[in-house]
Amino acid sequence: MRVGIVCPYSFDVPGGVQAHVRDLAEALIGLGHEVSVLAPALEPENGPALPDFVVPAGRAVPVPFNGSVARLAFGPLALTRVRRWLRDGRFDVLHVHEPIAPSLSLLACVVATGPIVATFHTATQRSRTLAAVHSALQPVLEKITARIAVSALARRVQVEHLDGGAVEIPNGVAVGKFAGAVPLPGWPGEGGALGFLGRFGEPRKGFAVLADAFALLAPQRPGLRLLVAGPGDADDALDAVPRALRPRVTLLGTVSETDKARMLRSVDVYVAPNTGGESFGIILTEAMAAGATIAASDLDAFRRVLDDGRAGALFPTGQPAALAECLNRLLDDPAQRRALAATGQATVAAFDWPVVAARVVDVYQSAIAAYPSEPTVTDADEVSTHRLPQYLRERLR
Repeated sequence: MRVGIVCPYSFDVPGGVQAHVRDLAEALIGLGHEVSVLAPALEPENGPALPDFVVPAGRAVPVPFNGSVARLAFGPLALTRVRRWLRDGRFDVLHVHEPIAPSLSLLACVVATGPIVATFHTATQRSRTLAAVHSALQPVLEKITARIAVSALARRVQVEHLDGGAVEIPNGVAVGKFAGAVPLPGWPGEGGALGFLGRFGEPRKGFAVLADAFALLAPQRPGLRLLVAGPGDADDALDAVPRALRPRVTLLGTVSETDKARMLRSVDVYVAPNTGGESFGIILTEAMAAGATIAASDLDAFRRVLDDGRAGALFPTGQPAALAECLNRLLDDPAQRRALAATGQATVAAFDWPVVAARVVDVYQSAIAAYPSEPTVTDADEVSTHRLPQYLRERLR
């Protein structure tokens, strides 16, 4: 099967959707399919190296979108590149991600005719953007043959905001890459090690909750250390920890995928103290794949991934004392840690990318069966017949 995948966000900048697209493409290729990915990105000689299957669509620009700033590509040049890529690729199925974002996925939906599968990652339940674009983009959304949502919350957004259901297929994880990782030198050590990975300066990631719990635990456990990875100002992270405990905190900064796996293999307990805004929790599947014992906030999304506490310990969200108590129990009970980690490794098998990709292929086949005609590409002078919002039509002139 020839599969064309469109990523709306710049491949020059790391992000969750970009990682999902990259890993899905690699898994599909591993299953024997031909895959081409179109994404905003500079040519390799002018920017970061790209996987062989990625076709760069040019420089992206920062655009305010859905309460944030995303790096997107939209306009006449982007439209020309989308059309050329579609005609050259002659794909059996087109798979677009986040098609309502004003970027390449939306353009591909505008000009492509044929089996179109769309994956929705957004899990924002109250969104002025979604409300505003719903009616304006309805003709484009109607061209989508099949929909995928990466979580129950993302699926709920489809039902409540975009008048359609979706097959729920979770984010995948490259289990083998994490299971085979080697711990960092000197970790976890004999005194116990806790781990945190994420943007520690972002309140909803809950680093402050973990820092307070660490402050409660550390005086009782002289050898306990905290290993932190992720982007942010190191001073911000250390300021959250009492001065006397700061030498026991190691900050790795932003890490590669290889070092992320090593970091997760380097701790006795991986802590996910997030306080909200999580639709899935991909870091939990990565930690399970690495064989880490997990302590996580009892968010609904985390409960689902951790099989309601059977694959990881849960504690009341936003409560440092409860987290400290949970960690105390786990650190004192190696047998329980091993049991949770073993259950986690068994649970994460359902999220392994070959398994997830096979489910995506089933959706592709259903979409192809539902669209018997040959895929085509709309000519440039026909774009205006699609009832896009006026401000988008003007940007395509």
